[in-house]
Amino acid sequence: MTSEPVLSVLEVQTFLATEFPQVSADYDVLEVGPMRARIAMKPGERHLRPGGTISGPTMFALADCAVYLAIIAHVGSEALAVTTTASMDFMRKPVAGVPLVADVTLLKLGRGLAVGDVHILSDDILVARATLTYSRPRAVAG
Repeated sequence: MTSEPVLSVLEVQTFLATEFPQVSADYDVLEVGPMRARIAMKPGERHLRPGGTISGPTMFALADCAVYLAIIAHVGSEALAVTTTASMDFMRKPVAGVPLVADVTLLKLGRGLAVGDVHILSDDILVARATLTYSRPRAVAG
């Protein structure tokens, strides 16, 4: 398996809009590169928790989506990868009204499993990190 992406930024963004139209407006694919990707999210009012900060579930959704899109960028438009394990550390309060940026590094990209590490930044400050593992089931011929 190559470490170079097989899809461009535009192709990954188009994949997201086609396969997940319900959330595609929340995310912008900024970069894809060898075993990495950079995804942004501009949180809105619906992403805030009491106290005006961005909610944990919002940051988790960004981490999950960002690693998934990094995988897609490297394996092509197979919408079969599913999250099997996730661990997340919330370290600082994100700045409200500022886009969150997820920097993804793919640690393993195998035929059956993919593992990604993601750092979530708010105003260029690390606010959370996560490690996610995805299963890549083979398509069933039908």
